Amino acid sequence: MGRTSDAREKILGAAWSLIEARGYSALGVAEICKAAGVPKGSFYYFFESKEALALAVIDEHWAGQKRTWSAALDGDAEPLHRLRRLFEETEAAQRAGQQSCGTVSGCLFGNLALEMSNQTEAIRARLQEIFDAQVEMVDSVIAEALERREVDVADPREAARAVVAQLEGQVLFAKLYNSPHRLGALWANCLALLGAREAVAGV
Repeated sequence: MGRTSDAREKILGAAWSLIEARGYSALGVAEICKAAGVPKGSFYYFFESKEALALAVIDEHWAGQKRTWSAALDGDAEPLHRLRRLFEETEAAQRAGQQSCGTVSGCLFGNLALEMSNQTEAIRARLQEIFDAQVEMVDSVIAEALERREVDVADPREAARAVVAQLEGQVLFAKLYNSPHRLGALWANCLALLGAREAVAGV
């Protein structure tokens, strides 16, 4: 059982790295298996198709990212402090990625949304669910800040969508320009978007 589980993890890890580096469409099963160091037959033991593997990679990545987002956004700190922590975690992750492989990898979900959303319904639907979950997590923080009169928004959910969209867009720019410095303006832009009171602008 341990060996089969190890083979599955190797396939997932290899696919994750290759999709981040080159995208999904250009990859073949043989290449993924070669990178994983497992026989091609092992692939179909665990995954019925390349699409099924991509969905597993997405779920695996979201499980880790959700833990990171929850750690940043939950807790007893003031809501805007927690939101800023999310931005700082995002920038730190992109910097670490650049230091590790020489390029900013961007967001796996954003990359796949751009590449795959019009090609496979299953991947498009799963990415929608993940972005909706991100919006919901940010929404709860903005709603709390609104109750404290620290922000001025008409609809916390729509404001959360705008914040997630800005975060995703700036990560895309960071990838395009291979510069995590592009994320430096995120917090100031977010405060302006939320109509944050002057008293909390220094958060």
